[in-house]
Amino acid sequence: MKSDLDLLSLDKQLCFSLYSASLAMTKAYKPLLEKIGLTYPQYLVMLVLWQHDDVLVKDIGKALFLDSGTLTPLLKRMESAALLTRQRDKADERQVRITLTPHGKALKEAAQTIPGQLLCASGQSTETLVQLCGQLTQIRDGLNTLR
Repeated sequence: MKSDLDLLSLDKQLCFSLYSASLAMTKAYKPLLEKIGLTYPQYLVMLVLWQHDDVLVKDIGKALFLDSGTLTPLLKRMESAALLTRQRDKADERQVRITLTPHGKALKEAAQTIPGQLLCASGQSTETLVQLCGQLTQIRDGLNTLR
């Protein structure tokens, strides 16, 4: 039956639309982030820290849906670049606390124009992208219940 085959058509797969849009988004961010010396994963960490400085690694992982095995090498590189410091938490030595350095805090000003540039590059209105973000969050949350 043709209709069964259509379900397996690449252009009808939500997963491929999300994947290819994510690739395009990362490519669009790359030159903008290079100007301020960040990679895309580092930018995501910085977004968390600019919103809530002085947090535990597990809190960054929760916000970004990443485990500590993925985050630890990334945070070490960011510490080497003088963007943040990593220290054992005084209340619980098993936990590592992340704090922005003055350099890391200063990058927030340099990053202020990036969201607007991506909005323009997308060719979409702010309202459309806000609505899309909400829909994608609902999809993500629904899929996370399958675990």
